[in-house]
Amino acid sequence: MQNLNFQISFYEELVKETPDFTDALIALGDAYTKAGRHKEGLGIDQRLVKLKPQDAVIRYNLACSYSLLEVSDLCLVSLEKALGLGYCEFDFMEQDQDLEFIRMDPRYRELLSRFDSRVSKKCSQKQRKKSE
Repeated sequence: MQNLNFQISFYEELVKETPDFTDALIALGDAYTKAGRHKEGLGIDQRLVKLKPQDAVIRYNLACSYSLLEVSDLCLVSLEKALGLGYCEFDFMEQDQDLEFIRMDPRYRELLSRFDSRVSKKCSQKQRKKSE
């Protein structure tokens, strides 16, 4: 925990000096979440979405923050946006502890079923392009 507190302090200072430093914001948000400081993590994720609104991973992380805070509607909206932007780590989503709350909501399954085949095709195409 001491190392985590050091990381938080370090990244908070970096972000004070350079408020739009996305890599530092990502690391700070992750550290807040690991420390159980979910409201602060949500604030960071909201800032990141403003800086990078088309980033699927950032949208996914925002959904995770909402799930950790048990805010179903906003979690599902953020998750839908992440999937729409191409987030396709379905296996990871099914195991991600941060999404444990939202997986109990039947709308989560409905959302995945709407995107699964469509997004899986996009992901397969991306994987093929990377290997060529």
